[in-house]
Amino acid sequence: MRKTVSVWIITLLAMGLLLRTSASAQSGAKNGEWRSYGADVGNTHYSPLDQINASNFNKLTVAWAFKTDNLGPRPEYQFEGTPLMANGVLYSTAGTRRAVIALDAATGELLWTHSEREAARGAAAPRQLSGRGLAYWTDGREERILYVTPGYRLLALDAKTGVPIPAFGKNGVVDLKLDDDQEIDLINGEVGLHAAPAVAKDVVIVGAAHRSGGVPRGKKNVKGYVRGFDVKTGKRLWIFHTIPLPNEYGAETWENDSAAYTGNTGVWGQISVDEELETVYLPVELPTGDYYGGHRSGNGLFGESLVAVDLHTGQRKWHYQLVHHGIWDMDIPCAPILADITIDGRTVKAVAQPTKQAFLYVFDRVTGKPIWPIEERPVEQSTVPGEKTSSTQPFPTKPPAYDRQGSSINDLIDFTPELRAEALKLVSRYKMGPIFTPPVVSKFEGPLGTLAMAVNSGGTNWPGGSYDPETHIAYVPAQRVLGQLGLVPGDPNRSGDFAYIAGQARNPNAPAAGAAAGGGGEGGGPGVTVQGLPLQKPPYASISAIDLNKGEILWQIAHGETPDNIRNHPALKGVKIPRTGRPGVFGILVTKTLLVSGERGTFTTPSGKVGAMLRAYDKATGKDVGEVYMPAGQTGTPMTYMLNGKQYIVVAIGGQGFPAEFIAYRLPN
Repeated sequence: MRKTVSVWIITLLAMGLLLRTSASAQSGAKNGEWRSYGADVGNTHYSPLDQINASNFNKLTVAWAFKTDNLGPRPEYQFEGTPLMANGVLYSTAGTRRAVIALDAATGELLWTHSEREAARGAAAPRQLSGRGLAYWTDGREERILYVTPGYRLLALDAKTGVPIPAFGKNGVVDLKLDDDQEIDLINGEVGLHAAPAVAKDVVIVGAAHRSGGVPRGKKNVKGYVRGFDVKTGKRLWIFHTIPLPNEYGAETWENDSAAYTGNTGVWGQISVDEELETVYLPVELPTGDYYGGHRSGNGLFGESLVAVDLHTGQRKWHYQLVHHGIWDMDIPCAPILADITIDGRTVKAVAQPTKQAFLYVFDRVTGKPIWPIEERPVEQSTVPGEKTSSTQPFPTKPPAYDRQGSSINDLIDFTPELRAEALKLVSRYKMGPIFTPPVVSKFEGPLGTLAMAVNSGGTNWPGGSYDPETHIAYVPAQRVLGQLGLVPGDPNRSGDFAYIAGQARNPNAPAAGAAAGGGGEGGGPGVTVQGLPLQKPPYASISAIDLNKGEILWQIAHGETPDNIRNHPALKGVKIPRTGRPGVFGILVTKTLLVSGERGTFTTPSGKVGAMLRAYDKATGKDVGEVYMPAGQTGTPMTYMLNGKQYIVVAIGGQGFPAEFIAYRLPN
């Protein structure tokens, strides 16, 4: 009997260990709440809730709405936030002053608000408005909210009252322009953050962002270092130099002392953490500037690299550079997705990185080794004076690209023969080629620039992808934009000593005018059009389901209704056009059975109402299973929670003429 009991104890302990191991993996939001920007610190954007499903999604009604008009001196229209929910309270940043709000999650009633007035420092900030969210921390007794102000200050608030924590930093504030291993002007220093800080165990991790780099103020700029802070005291625990110091790993990849003055190279997207491995995953952007690298010769680590560092010390564990010496504004714009997958019958702790270049790069997150080979392949070299591009670039062999890359004649609009002919004439003045075809000096007689998809505002942007830990399928959004990468000589009044900046040559016989910007950065820029129609074929936005066990695309769908200007275009009268998807940056929520995502912008519904749809898809097939009307387009990423027996879906919406708000849906009583 004693032996039997011992066997049972050992078995139960083993089961407990298995349970603990499972619980520590990235399994989405837990207990019906949503305590992290991406549902969990692995940024899966997944919740196992299933009260709302394919059979009833169309029955959703508005539970409450929260308007942000008065949270600042003027209304906001670009509300990119994803709220958190803990203990029945919804938390978010909101409004043009980036206030923090706490709402009753059942009714939307405002419980408290906190707002900072940063005067000239806030007005000069490169990243303004409400940002993308905040972080929540608790030790089971105390609850704290942490966020970064437009003026780049980290605040810790009491989650119950909104009052700053006196023992954190200086009266609740850590000035992020100090103790950063560089001198930063406290008012005009070009550094800030839109993203939410990441919190894991008792460490707060904060990245850095700058102005869009198409027209930098000069070759010198603030460096985008990443730091970890003690969540209780605000003390700096570590700093990771994304541009190495002279004695650090990677310094040799910066030629001609360019590391000394080059800036940017920040982490402006969301950061992911594996608490069990005590590892932080940093998606690093490119150095100054976005389209010309002649002032920073070399491959430039850790630009456009996924870097794994120790949670407690910030020491580099491994890195992989996705783009060498980047000049395409590919950045790494979003959170790495932590995913436990099955390869050849064994469980592998993986990290999957969506990108603007529409490649999903997948690595062993312990070792940094690619799950499938990534090949260095020769690419075309730049002809821009002073530019020295890398002779090769990394190409993943799996999964395949999930959207079009580069440009070719086959990518052009072909709704009608006339539109196709006009498109061919238009592109004859541009350079075309595969991914990594470099920008060119813009000439009015041609080429005006390089046409390319899956650069600057294409592919996957800041919302990132989503992941189902049960099926090991990643869901990745993409926007298809045919950008133009042209360069013009730097203007001392705008770009200081920068030799070339983004722009397009003007007609020498036309009146003087400023050069047009040649790319959209993270927010997107104007594409080339034919009679106001996109030059490229649809879909203009898509969702791809990718099996991470096999590295295969399972299905792809166009996301979003055909825009009115295409549906009603006189050149397309009588032409039957399948749903094209809607251009714009959007994020995805994954639940037990559904994918949920809203459309950007608005269109005219069959009933004549102008608005957008929050759409639900069967996550196994991509088939439409429901839609619910929104008065404006989605601007943030949807989240979900359960409260008092009811499941809610909350999403930020807004747009031209419609000040931003949160709108919450649930099933009728």
